[in-house]
Amino acid sequence: METTQNLTGKIALVAGATRGAGRAMAVELGRAGATVYVTGRTTRAHTSEIGRTTETIEETAELVDAAGGRGIAVPTDHLEPEQVAALVERIDREQGRLDVLVNDIWGGDVHVEWDKKMWEHDLDKGLRILRLGMETHIVTSHYALPLLIRNPGGLVVEVTDGTQEYNGPNYRKPFYYDLAKAAPLRMAHDLAQEVEEYGCTALCLTPGWLRSEFMLDTAFKVTEENWQDGCEQNPHFAISETPTFVGRALVALAADPDVKRWNGASLSSGGLAKEYGFTDVDGSAPDAWRYIAEVEQAGKEADVTGYR
Repeated sequence: METTQNLTGKIALVAGATRGAGRAMAVELGRAGATVYVTGRTTRAHTSEIGRTTETIEETAELVDAAGGRGIAVPTDHLEPEQVAALVERIDREQGRLDVLVNDIWGGDVHVEWDKKMWEHDLDKGLRILRLGMETHIVTSHYALPLLIRNPGGLVVEVTDGTQEYNGPNYRKPFYYDLAKAAPLRMAHDLAQEVEEYGCTALCLTPGWLRSEFMLDTAFKVTEENWQDGCEQNPHFAISETPTFVGRALVALAADPDVKRWNGASLSSGGLAKEYGFTDVDGSAPDAWRYIAEVEQAGKEADVTGYR
């Protein structure tokens, strides 16, 4: 089922909204009526180091508009403090408030040497991964939180890959990727302590096995229409989900008047679907992290029965 919550009048910043989960979260916020500032480095005039020209922040803003909200594209490199400061100053000048901050900045996959030991991995690439996955989030929160905490009810969402329950005991190799995806979990925990006195909430949210644009056309060479063909390459791909699923999870959180109960928590799209009752676009509710732990990691044959 689709989310039906009303976020009309709410102002959101989705930092890292060019594609994937960030784009879907921006669109679903717009579908619920929010005004959404969408940022990233790839525009119709400039391509980031990721090298994908097929997704831009202007297109994301247009999708937000088409969904019923208002999308505002602001080209931003979140490693450049002056650009982030200018972004937040613009939001303050134009809106006077910020209700939802989503730290979804990433872009590190192109630098990951997946099969290398820490000392074998190119150091410059490794440090770039950490800057993209950690420093960007810190810079953005540094400038955006003073605006967000101005009004009670603000929500800060750190986005990562994996729950605390799963990532804690497991090594999300290689070394630099593991650190980059562990950091947002701790950031949410720490920010929760700092924003609570202002009546605000900070939490960490992860999708499951995300059928992002990159995952579909590069990793599996399929489309959303025939994604199940990817199961021939990896049968466990059957548990995968569209980016819309985590977008609906975000909207459910943003519209929850008691969202403070999640302060400091590590949450997943699949887990929140059970709590709020939303589904993916096909009507299913894949619980990927439970599946990965209980089926894939346990060495069992692929079978999503009871998991979606």
